[in-house]
Formats: sequence, C-alpha cells, structure tokens
Amino acid sequence: MLFDSTVRAELARSFGATLVVILTIVITMLLIRTLGQAAGGVVAPEDVVLLLGYTSLGFLPMMMALSLFIAVVVSLGRMYRDSEMVIWFASGVGLGRFVRPVLRTAWPVLLVVGLLLLLVWPWVNQSSSELRSRYEQRSDLSRIAPGVFQTSRDGSRVFFVDRASQADVAAHQIFILTRQDKQESVTSARSGHLRVDGQDRLLLLSQGQRNTIDGSDGSRTLASFAQYSVVVDEHAVRQAEARPPKAMTTLALLVDATARNQGELAWRFGMLLASGNLLLLGIGLSASQPRRPSNWNLLFALLAFIAYFNLINLSQAWVAAGRYNLLPLMLCLHGGAFALAWLLLWWRDHAVALQRPGAAGRVRAGAGATA
Repeated sequence: MLFDSTVRAELARSFGATLVVILTIVITMLLIRTLGQAAGGVVAPEDVVLLLGYTSLGFLPMMMALSLFIAVVVSLGRMYRDSEMVIWFASGVGLGRFVRPVLRTAWPVLLVVGLLLLLVWPWVNQSSSELRSRYEQRSDLSRIAPGVFQTSRDGSRVFFVDRASQADVAAHQIFILTRQDKQESVTSARSGHLRVDGQDRLLLLSQGQRNTIDGSDGSRTLASFAQYSVVVDEHAVRQAEARPPKAMTTLALLVDATARNQGELAWRFGMLLASGNLLLLGIGLSASQPRRPSNWNLLFALLAFIAYFNLINLSQAWVAAGRYNLLPLMLCLHGGAFALAWLLLWWRDHAVALQRPGAAGRVRAGAGATA
C-alpha cells in the first residue's frame, strides 16, 4: 500500500541518519573519557580501543532506542509541517493508523535492542571489569611508563622511570616518593631490576640515595647506598567470585532472585519495554501546527525520553533496595506509559476528526436539528 510504504521509507531514512549522528557524538565522548582514564592510570593505555569498543557496545541499545524515537517524531513532524498529514487525514486516515507501519519498520530494531540488553550487556560489563581488574592487579613497576609519574595502587608511592626495558624488567634513572604515616622519603637510583624472593617481588636499586623526612619532629636523614631493595606487591590476576548483577547473565538473574538481581532485571526489561512505548509516544508527540516554524514537539519528546529513562533508573534502585516488588512496579511504570501513549493517540485522533472536511458542517447540522 502507498501509505505504508511511504511512512516506512521515511522512518528508515530518518532512523539511519539519526543513529549515525548519535553514534558519532557518544563515541567521541566515550573516547575522551577513556583516554582520561588511561592517563590517570585506571586502565592500560594498550586497552583503550578495546575498552572503547566494549563501552560503545553497552550503550548501543539506548542509542538505538533514542534514534528510533527521534526518527518517529522527526518524520511525522515533517509531514505535519509540509501539510502531508492534512492529505492523509482528509483521506480518512487517522493518526492511530500510523501505528502499524511504524511497528513494521521498528520490529527488527527492537529485536536487536532486546538481544543486546539480554545477552550482550552482561558480557560487555564482565569483559570491561576484567580489563580494569587485570590492570589494577598488576605490580607497581609493571604499570610504570617511561617518562610518566605513576602512583601505586594504595596511593602511598609515586614512581618515575627515565627508561625501562620490558624484556628483563630493568629500569634506569629511578625516582620513588613514599609517604607512610608521618614520614616522607625520596629515593633515587641509577638502575634497578626485579627479583622474586619466595612469594614477594623485590625491586633492587643500585647506586642511589634515600632522603627521609620525619614529619613529627622535622628531622632529616640522608643515606647513600650501593644496593637497596623495595618490596613491590604482586597480585595474581583472578576473577572475582562475586560478580556484580550487571555482569551476570539474564538466566542467572532469574534463577537467583535477590533484590539486587531483580533490580538489574527491572532495568533490562524496562529498557526493552520502554523502546516499544516510546514509539507510541512519539506518534502522539509528533503533532504540530504547519504555520508554526518552531519545532517544540521534538523538545517535548526529548524531555519525555529523559523523564522515562530516569524513571527506569529510579525503579531499578527501588527494586534493588527492596522497597517495591519487580512485577507490580514494572506494571505501574510501563503499563502506565503504554496507557498514556494510547490515550494521547485517542485524543489526537478525536482532535483531528473535528478538523476533517465536513466535520464542521455535520456539527452545525446537528446543532440546527437540535434547535
């Protein structure tokens, strides 16, 4: 049918363009944040691209849902401004008739969003957590980059190495600042290397000096050394036994129905249900006056998306805290949004029906008959 094909083609073009723009903006912001984390020593510099891919894949369901919502509002809003809606309404097509072509266009996207939320989302969070923990559990010396000041895991030491060799774990021109209790010491050495002593790893420094300042009485101690050893903690990379709920599979969350796990289920299923409800809301929110150049309907639609998204996060926190049960809360939130969307469509349809050709004449004829 001409009507269905026209609406579907318009939605497909608008969805593709919107998704490209949103992907570009979000990936740029995530890249800046990931580079800042790498510069701050939170993640390994060589894992920046991989972590960016994991993070972008985790945000992809929200970006696709938002792109689909904006595509519906923009496409139907353009039809209102170009008076195409007047032609469809005059032909007897109501606003509720747009639901079918919109759903036929959006169901593959909703299917991808569901797969990403239920299957890919936990895998992405688990992989990102393993990357971060693997870097955090490395030894202090192995985290050092030549020419960069690096802080230890506990924050008590600052390292600086002029040159380093990864082959034999040797370093040259070493600077170590240590703060413990009220003492502060500065150690410098020409070279150093690692040595394993039982379960401890020692950093052996050669040809250097150590300057210690006692903060309690202000005394200073300067000592030169030919050999000096510093204990460097080395923790084996291991997978945490208790994974957070967002890193657990959906099946595992359903089996272990704790409050925190149900909160994560409220977020996953809530985002999926919200993606469908936003389509219906977008159809009702796209109505605008052709004579008004402003596009306030898009602004109201974005505010509605932000409010809905915040309510999903709030429902997750409420369920995780045990304040409300999962099913009643999801029924109230998403069922209420579904009812509101259909109520808005019904109101728009009846408002348009009064503006169709012949409607005013029928109203006047009815008034005359009553008189």
